[in-house]
Amino acid sequence: MAPYSSPSSRGSGIARPAVSAALLTLCALTLSACGSEDKADAADAGTAVTTQVTDATGTKVKVPATPERVVALSEMDLDASLALGVEPVGLTAGRGQKGAPRYLADQAKNIPVVGAVTGPDIEKVVQAKPDVILAGQLADEQVLAQLRKIAPTVVTIDDTKDWKKALQLTGTTLGKADEAEKFLADYGTRAAALRSDLGDQAGASVSVARYSAKGTAVMQQGVFISDVLKDLGFARPGIQNDKGEGHSTPLSDENLQEIDGDWLFIGSLDSGTDADLLGELAKKPAYQQLGAVREKHATVVDGTKWTSLGGAQAAVSVLDDIRKAMVK
Repeated sequence: MAPYSSPSSRGSGIARPAVSAALLTLCALTLSACGSEDKADAADAGTAVTTQVTDATGTKVKVPATPERVVALSEMDLDASLALGVEPVGLTAGRGQKGAPRYLADQAKNIPVVGAVTGPDIEKVVQAKPDVILAGQLADEQVLAQLRKIAPTVVTIDDTKDWKKALQLTGTTLGKADEAEKFLADYGTRAAALRSDLGDQAGASVSVARYSAKGTAVMQQGVFISDVLKDLGFARPGIQNDKGEGHSTPLSDENLQEIDGDWLFIGSLDSGTDADLLGELAKKPAYQQLGAVREKHATVVDGTKWTSLGGAQAAVSVLDDIRKAMVK
């Protein structure tokens, strides 16, 4: 409001300050409005560059709409990120590996290791300067609290360990939801084509085992490879129809028949020592007596994709392996 001027001052030059004050007040109001608009624009911009996701534990996490520095703390997170066209700035070494799982080694050769299957190295995660951390199936609340102080942290894998659900959540987190859906559609098409091309092998009994210095272990329900085989309509022999207590179930040589089936796929995590041990296994009478071995239906596979945590690219690669072995 302009200052009050007495009647005696009206019409004289004394009134000019009042007019100037009014103009100043108007300008101030205008600038104030502009400032408010600027703040609103800034708020809108802030909203536009972030999004909220609900992770696998039900926790709501605010993340950048298009993350640029992603740390992947599980094999499945690394697989999914690369499948969606995002190269992480840090990864967790795969099970039995010093770096990325063997099947992802070429794609991930320039990504530094910031942890192991046992957990992340917090100092190395900090050095990676992430703007989003994909925490896989990490359940340690103390470690998660540390990670959340570094960057928004999303647990991507739920108790089912379903790679498809994890891929969709990762896609949402990385601003790649459409790419995730396209990947799943392509996988579905390829799986359907393989199922059709199996011919008289459709519905066959398929066994999956892993061999290491600790001996033979069989893959039961509730793990990645069993989900892929289910997509293809395969039967599973014996205890492989049941949910295991752990990731894989150890077997003695006396129980080696548990890995038998119409077809057997057996892998190792280590391409060196374990692969040599597979040669020793092949010499054992109990192994040679397996129906799949006698029928020449036993195939050695890459355990880092078949018998570990798995992921999107691993699933597609497994389809290729099965096609090569079983489609004539």
